[in-house]
Amino acid sequence: MLAAWVGYAILAALIALYALVVIVLYRSGRVGPDRSLSLLGPLLMTKTQRGLGLLDRLGRFKRFWSAMGDLGRVLAAAAMALIVVVLAIEAVLAFGIGAARAPTPSEALGLPGINPFIPLGYGLVAIVIGIVIHELFHGIMARSQNIGVKSVGILWLVVPVGAFVEQDDTQMQAASPRARDRVGAAGVLANFLIATVTFLLLALVVTSSIQPVAPGVGLVEVVGGTPAAGIGLHAGDIITRLNGTATTTNTLLLNILDNSHPGQSMTLTWWSASQGRYLSGTVTLATSPYVAGRGFLGVEPSYVTPAGLLTTMATPWASSSGALTGFLTWIVLPPAGASPVTGPSLSFYRATGPLAGLGVDNVWVLANLLYWLTWMNLLLGLSNALPLIPLDGNLLFRDWVSGIAARVRKGWTASQLEIFSGKMTVAASLLIVFLLLWQFVAPRL
Repeated sequence: MLAAWVGYAILAALIALYALVVIVLYRSGRVGPDRSLSLLGPLLMTKTQRGLGLLDRLGRFKRFWSAMGDLGRVLAAAAMALIVVVLAIEAVLAFGIGAARAPTPSEALGLPGINPFIPLGYGLVAIVIGIVIHELFHGIMARSQNIGVKSVGILWLVVPVGAFVEQDDTQMQAASPRARDRVGAAGVLANFLIATVTFLLLALVVTSSIQPVAPGVGLVEVVGGTPAAGIGLHAGDIITRLNGTATTTNTLLLNILDNSHPGQSMTLTWWSASQGRYLSGTVTLATSPYVAGRGFLGVEPSYVTPAGLLTTMATPWASSSGALTGFLTWIVLPPAGASPVTGPSLSFYRATGPLAGLGVDNVWVLANLLYWLTWMNLLLGLSNALPLIPLDGNLLFRDWVSGIAARVRKGWTASQLEIFSGKMTVAASLLIVFLLLWQFVAPRL
């Protein structure tokens, strides 16, 4: 409890220090709407016109960017529909998961250092790259659609920083809905493009440079004082055969143990990470502390086998359980403790191919980074497609609603369409907020 209060006290002190710095800068005249430093709500932002020329040069390929913008509109619409359907399904399932399994608020925030499943280092690098390129695409797309960009800059204290591109609001409103929506969808497009490129690179690295040292079930923990520890098993070892059966999957290993009894002797073959060779022996199972009448070995297998993890990361569609299960497994590797690959799990693999000279630890650093760039950019793309104020999806949803209403209500004026679409975007935002909060409320009712 003391540690928690210390953490809150440090956080409060940092917030107070930040507020003091902002007040001092504001009173000294260094912060204001006409200054390079200004405020966006409580956030301090640095604005500059540097880099606007680059946006103009990149945006001059108008046909290319218009085609990309139309692709972004399609991807954003598909992402919006997908994420809303997923939230609705999760809202229904929330009734049955119970308070003990309910997600915590920190798990709902996709922020490194706050979400317990997102590693701070890899997560920060991935989210900063994703945000910067996301905003860069907004700026390039705006210029390609002849919409002005006033400034670019940095938002401070947005875990750790955020980037922004300030379009000319007047020109954005005056633009055609299609041009405006191309700009709105550009960020979602950028994140999905990053995810696609980094996934392809991840698949290449995994398939060409990482191989399991042995087929079998990897161990992430061996409980001290158990039969497994007594025979010489350690975390990082791989069990290849148990009682004459090749343990090619976790299910096979667990099924053998499920059908065992205390005092039963079993032959065991494993790859020893410390000795770099296969070892064999006979182990006598103890009494399980969890299931009465069942034998107990005393090991905790990795979430998937070493070979299974490589398949999941590089070719999830090739999963033996089907493509859908493969993709879902790919997504849940972080909460399952299987990504990033660190600690004892590194012993399951060896480096091969063109990157062998780097060593397996460094190859996995690269693979982990590519995985998190893919994972975080998928998250950014999907979340920004939500019809939620102030996300990109809100602008797109508003224009789409207005376009549909204009076809259905041909007699409505522009003012009536604006009022209607505004009300619908507010309603959509409230619905999304409800669906998000319901995941935390329903299991605890």
